[in-house]
Amino acid sequence: MSKATFFIKAGGDYACFTNPGLKVERCTYPVMTPAAARGILEAIYWKPQFRWEIREIKVLKPIKQISIMRNEIEDRQNKEPIIIERKRQQRTSLILKDVEYVITADLVLKEGINNIEGYISQFARKFENGQCHHTPYLGTREFAAWFESATGDEEAEPNAKIEKLSIGQMLFDSAYIEDAERKEIDFHLHSHTHPDDKRVAQGYQSAIYFDAVVENNILKIPPEKYFELYEKEGVHV
Repeated sequence: MSKATFFIKAGGDYACFTNPGLKVERCTYPVMTPAAARGILEAIYWKPQFRWEIREIKVLKPIKQISIMRNEIEDRQNKEPIIIERKRQQRTSLILKDVEYVITADLVLKEGINNIEGYISQFARKFENGQCHHTPYLGTREFAAWFESATGDEEAEPNAKIEKLSIGQMLFDSAYIEDAERKEIDFHLHSHTHPDDKRVAQGYQSAIYFDAVVENNILKIPPEKYFELYEKEGVHV
């Protein structure tokens, strides 16, 4: 046995699942992205010996979009301090209000790793106690998420029924690719056989998209996208 399936209900007052292709104004997708779902699970429990693979996202509440003004920083944080007053910008954001989802996800062991029962029990213990490594969030850190166990059989609210919703190209996830010629970002690479062994790599980030369709309130994630992700990152699958 090299994987285990979990059902997690998550939601919050507000959410913003942004298309990274929109550089200036933040405009949310109508439903949670697989990348955001993975982020919630990794906030609860993550180890370099396994991966979280999202299979389905079920929409339980009506899709409500609202427009707000937000203060953002013009530049990313780096080694030099940022004077916020000089870098603050006001931008319009299209966000979601009052969201709730059921995430179906597999905990998948990496090559050469065993003892999945140990990881299952550790995750279950943290989950039942409401513990997490850092606060899970819904797309952006300012929109905190709550989480609880689910069965996978939860029904959407009567006014939230979605027969079919074609979203188009949605962000699946981002591959972090080490490349000595494209040193655009720094990121950590972990050894799954020696968890304490990690190094800072330089390279670039490559977004992967898929054709997203919500049918009967369920967004299904194409499993082949994980092969594409791991191939880009040079991971054995």
